[in-house]
Amino acid sequence: MVFSSLLFLLCFLPLCLGVYYVAPHFVKSTDDGHKLKNSILLVFSFIFYAFGGVKYLALMMFVIFINWAGGFSVHKGRHKNGARTFFLVLILLADIGVLFFFKYFNLFTAVLENLLYPELAKGGRMVNIWTITGNGALGWPEVVLPIGISFYTFQAMSYVIDVYKSEAELQTDIFNFALYISYFPQLIAGPIVQYRDIEKQLSMRQETVDRFTSGIMRFCYGLAKKVLIANTLGEMVDTIWKLDITKIGATTAWLGAIGYSFQIYYDFSGYSDMAIGLGKMFGFEFKDNFNYPYQAEGISDFWRRWHISLSSWFKQYVYIPLGGNRGSQLATFRNLFIVFLLTGIWHGANWTFFIWGLSYGILIILEKAFLKDFLEKFRFKTLIRLVTFVIVTILWIVFRADNILLAGTFISKLFMKGSEHINALSFLSGKRLLTLVAAVLCGGVIQKLPISKNSRLVKFLSGIFTLVLFVVSVIFLVNSTYNPFIYFQF
Repeated sequence: MVFSSLLFLLCFLPLCLGVYYVAPHFVKSTDDGHKLKNSILLVFSFIFYAFGGVKYLALMMFVIFINWAGGFSVHKGRHKNGARTFFLVLILLADIGVLFFFKYFNLFTAVLENLLYPELAKGGRMVNIWTITGNGALGWPEVVLPIGISFYTFQAMSYVIDVYKSEAELQTDIFNFALYISYFPQLIAGPIVQYRDIEKQLSMRQETVDRFTSGIMRFCYGLAKKVLIANTLGEMVDTIWKLDITKIGATTAWLGAIGYSFQIYYDFSGYSDMAIGLGKMFGFEFKDNFNYPYQAEGISDFWRRWHISLSSWFKQYVYIPLGGNRGSQLATFRNLFIVFLLTGIWHGANWTFFIWGLSYGILIILEKAFLKDFLEKFRFKTLIRLVTFVIVTILWIVFRADNILLAGTFISKLFMKGSEHINALSFLSGKRLLTLVAAVLCGGVIQKLPISKNSRLVKFLSGIFTLVLFVVSVIFLVNSTYNPFIYFQF
């Protein structure tokens, strides 16, 4: 189930909100009412996740239990430091082990089969390794990736690490901890919520009319970004990528690349907006996950604006423990390289993600080593933004491609003439052209207008605009069967 589905919008969400706000009126104390609300959210979160596979609900419960129990093992005062460290490593290895098995086992199998049985590799051993094509010699069944596993395992690890470092309180209530891991607004695709940022809200939060209405507006904006922009561009992009790539020319290749750049941004940021909006409806506050990334003035700036919760997680739990920028310049570059290599690996079991993360690591090191002063002093910021966007767009091709060989072919087509039978204009209907223009304008070209939000007229017009966005989005959903979500694969 996705937020941008009619089942969620017209059935699941209204039912969850109704039960959440009505049921507590039948209990006597405020404390009992709060516990009941948490229980309601936990039940609905489990139901929500079960739509992606009931058997994977058991896996998530396993992760919940070992990390909740692990919190007691690493809590200061319960064991000596040596024992606490041992238990911390043990729990983190269990989390990483679960993530590795379900996310990277198929890659491991394909590589092993081609190395051990090269005679069965019809396309050539190295070609099969690069395209992650196994030959079935080992007979191991393919492992299906559970939805959201990368997100909830990272949240679980952040809890254990924070408790170990005494930066978060021990959660003695397993149901509250289960809600932290499984809370449906941010369960599937983030933002990745660190436990320290939400621990007080689990036990004490207040729902207000202003927060609820703000949540509705944020949700509707995210829904419109996903349905009206991302889905429209996604249809165009998928059509281009299904062509014989060897025959397309530069204009078609650039249209497919730029279209995907905007598709993935509005797809993912739209989902994050919906998650943040849903959190507000239930009294929770989550941090923003995007900040106009295509207005970035350099690659480092891009990663300060893109998928902020993931960048913050790696900074907090990998970069800083490695030494951050406290050592020599060479040590800092090493730490950055490791972080972005892991960032690429986190996204999936494909050489494309490995190369994608590796490329960003190298670019950021080069930028910090040679271009930092230039980027700060250069007056023509629009040119820097444009160059940054082009680099990011080319790397999105690597991210989007099924394998690294296809990525290389597509990138080469950005600078080559293609078949006369494939014309970029044939993929640009009036609707898609308007959507591209809207994507550019809403991606940061038009920043937030300096209008007083306290004005009654502004509030009224904002409400009308939100309602229109919701109605139009629902109409689009009713009339279309195309509604993918890119980050489900992570």
